[in-house]
Amino acid sequence: MEKSHTPGLAGRKEWIALGVLMLPLLLVSMDISILYFAIPFVSQDLEPSATQQLWILDMYGFVLAGLLITMGALGDRIGRRKLVLVGAAVFGAASVAAAYAHSADTLIGVRALLGLGGAALMPSTLALIRNLFHDARQRGRAVTIWTGVMTTGISLGPVVSGLLLEHFWWGSVFLINLPAMALLLVLVPFLVPESRSGADPEGTREPFDLVSAALSLTALLTFIYGVKEWARHGFAPVPALALVVGLVLGSVFVRRQKRLAQPMIDLELLGRRAFGGPVFANVLAMFATVGMAVFLTQYLQSVYGLRPFEAALWSLVPASSVIVAAPAAALLTQRTDRAYVMGGGFLFAAAGFFWMTRIDTDSALWFCLTAAAIYVGGLVAAMTLANELALGAAPPERAGSAAAVLESGQELGGALGMAVLGSVGAAIYSREMADELPADVTAALPGGVADAVRETLGGAAAAAARLPEEDGAGVLAVARDAFTHGMGLASLGAGVVMVGAAVFSFVVLRGTAGRTASRGDGGGEGGGGAEGGDLAPVQTGVLE
Repeated sequence: MEKSHTPGLAGRKEWIALGVLMLPLLLVSMDISILYFAIPFVSQDLEPSATQQLWILDMYGFVLAGLLITMGALGDRIGRRKLVLVGAAVFGAASVAAAYAHSADTLIGVRALLGLGGAALMPSTLALIRNLFHDARQRGRAVTIWTGVMTTGISLGPVVSGLLLEHFWWGSVFLINLPAMALLLVLVPFLVPESRSGADPEGTREPFDLVSAALSLTALLTFIYGVKEWARHGFAPVPALALVVGLVLGSVFVRRQKRLAQPMIDLELLGRRAFGGPVFANVLAMFATVGMAVFLTQYLQSVYGLRPFEAALWSLVPASSVIVAAPAAALLTQRTDRAYVMGGGFLFAAAGFFWMTRIDTDSALWFCLTAAAIYVGGLVAAMTLANELALGAAPPERAGSAAAVLESGQELGGALGMAVLGSVGAAIYSREMADELPADVTAALPGGVADAVRETLGGAAAAAARLPEEDGAGVLAVARDAFTHGMGLASLGAGVVMVGAAVFSFVVLRGTAGRTASRGDGGGEGGGGAEGGDLAPVQTGVLE
């Protein structure tokens, strides 16, 4: 394996390389949320159905999650820097195509291509952190920066989107990627050293396993499609069949990995509490983070009545809690097992989500933003510790596949959160609109417009603009109430999941990382000594 560093403390070159690697991470995470404020404009222009609207939001995250494992393994083989450059080119080209899409189906397809480019970009960031920073203290700081950039990107996406929508059409939210991708293509060859691995202990290299790549992607997309349709429409043969097919293909994928000399997923590492546990905790954290983000942005814009840029700026207020949460969590880990700190973060997040259930259409702005700040702070504290724990448990030669698994869990959690929580909110909205919308108003609307009103808040707002003032106001009032009720139920679900994540942290992760986790490799990245128990073999691989 080529090495981009010498053992010991990282110097200026490594930190500059980290700064360069944060650029693709920022943009890829921004693209998860950059459409949140643009959706009402996309709805007016492309007129997507409710299902198409969810797919426009979801497709990027689905493909990103489905291909991360494949791209992590590919980066290990062909070189992680090379994969970053390929991903930047694909991401830039897809951004142009998305900006000028003329139909909902085209935009969905191009969002899938963006997911492909993002999947090529993301694994190298965490993998190179593991290879650039051998010292556990420095690696902890680098992982904190990585987590902060990722969550900042998700928060910054709506702000950038809101600023652009004040002056340009919705396609501009994609064109913002072009200068950054061009800069990445220029800087990476000079500042980021190449890094690869992938040979087995005898030094041989098997052909890249395209069958495993196809299985992982197909299993994920099929399973998520089944979850989405079941959550929205209830039990039906097609969603049930999709779930079964996804589970079967996933089982085939896992069985295949057990037989391969160079698998895409290191099942032994994934089975260790110090790695697999944080991966699962991150799945739950991102389920709530991404699943609820779309509700908050739409509430500020379409219910509270803020202009897109105003709403985007106010949405940054909850993100400011990260400044306090991450350092506080790091400080607490010096005094107690980080499993307890992670569990406390999840409970803090649950309190914020339960607070969100009390929001209605007349709530004060501070009431909503305080609730969001509480759950964001708790989630970021938990995620930072989970990322550091998992990355420390992975030896450098497995960095690509380990980082891809960790990021795949995050993206899968986000995609599932948007699908499940988004579908729950949409189902409540549709049911209440069907029950509460006055029959005479519905009769006055053309068939397609009436369907749009009952399916999305954006459709209701567009229809209200075409109606007489009194009727339009009535439609909007009912739609806003229905949306807020759906958001409340989704918040309740997210809170329950966070309580479950806290219990998981307390019970399963206890003892995998103790108070010595951040004091150097010699102290044990998994908690060291007696606390680290099942991590001893992994620590040997790290030190070697």
